[in-house]
Amino acid sequence: MKAASKTSPFENPQHTAKGILARFAQVAILFVLQAVILFPAAGRLDWSWAWVFLGIYVASITINGIFLIRTSPETIAERGQARMTKQWDRIVGGLWSLMQFLLIPLVAGLDVRFGWSQNFSTVWHVVGAVAFALGLSLFGWALIANTFFSTVVRIQSDRGQAVCKDGPYRFVRHPGYTGAIIQSVGVALLLGSWWALIPAVAAVALMIARTSLEDRTLQTELPGYEDYLKGVHFRLVPGIW
Repeated sequence: MKAASKTSPFENPQHTAKGILARFAQVAILFVLQAVILFPAAGRLDWSWAWVFLGIYVASITINGIFLIRTSPETIAERGQARMTKQWDRIVGGLWSLMQFLLIPLVAGLDVRFGWSQNFSTVWHVVGAVAFALGLSLFGWALIANTFFSTVVRIQSDRGQAVCKDGPYRFVRHPGYTGAIIQSVGVALLLGSWWALIPAVAAVALMIARTSLEDRTLQTELPGYEDYLKGVHFRLVPGIW
């Protein structure tokens, strides 16, 4: 069930190491960027829920990194040097990143500064923290299970891509995106901002659109995917869609 394969660049240890370093740099920059957005927007460093958010984020990155370095370093390298091939993915993925990594923390930070969401219950903070952690866990499970989990939509014929049927892929076809959707809502609640739910909902809508477009791409371009559809009927949520 594998696509026609060519010599993979990741068979070269130097190329793989370069990709891993690139991915680590990307993740570090993204982490710093969110911190730089959160605290200046809030006008304070003693924002405990922002520190909780960053702590959960670092824990997830560390756990995923340890697992992947041991089991599939090529997956990290692919995510560090993935080549964008779909114009629609540039647009949809770019807008999603804007909402998820820029606007949600920015709006939440401004909300803290100006007190837009007054009397925000601690219960909702905790619900958000749990949802964020669960979303990251599901995303990480999908990432570890699927060695072809890239940051972009492309058929990795250079790596002999095959359909993943393991882990959460036994239940839905795009479990990583389900996790990302849970994260978007969870972050807004964790940071204590009703207003941040606006970009969060936009991020959810964009991820649903990406799921639909990517699923069509896989059906037409990835050998074996149509057979996979017969056993796993739902894209994001079992019994719903």
